[in-house]
This record gives sequence, C-alpha cells and structure tokens, in this order.
Amino acid sequence: MTVHQTASETTHELRLGNAPRGFIGTIVALQPDIAGAAESGHELERHLLEMGFTEGARVEILHQGAIQRDPIAVRVDNITIAVRRREAMAVVVK
Repeated sequence: MTVHQTASETTHELRLGNAPRGFIGTIVALQPDIAGAAESGHELERHLLEMGFTEGARVEILHQGAIQRDPIAVRVDNITIAVRRREAMAVVVK
C-alpha cells in the first residue's frame, strides 16, 4: 500500500483462501503470517513463490474440494495448482 492510497482502494483486497469459486484477480502480496499453517512463514512464502504465486500474477479459483471446500484449484497465470485453503490465506489478492 502506498502513502497515497485511500481506504476505499485497499478495501478490495482479500486473502485468496477467502475468495469464492470463480474469483479472478491479481496477487498483491504474500503475507505468510497465518496461524495453523504446517510450515513456518519463511518456508510457506518460499513454497508459494516456487509454485508461481508472485506479485502481479493473475489468479483464478477454478474448483474447490467437496469437504470443507478444501483443497482449491487455482490457475496462476497459465498454470493450474491445487493448494490448501489455509496456505492460500497467505496470498493477498485484489
């Protein structure tokens, strides 16, 4: 967030793990400070970067699992990836 952004410009950001099926957006940041993740924040961030979750990438939620909506199938640019919803909570999108 830059100094010149207003509150209304930042309200459209959400965690990818909270986005509904069919959501299309852009990755704004990785914030691996989530509780309940199996990996440390640094490991989770590295893991997400290796899978292609980079700032500015286009993301789309394609499918969600039948049990507790987990895992979710996400298209990141032109790659389809399955990720746990709790890991997707580290990805900030708009």
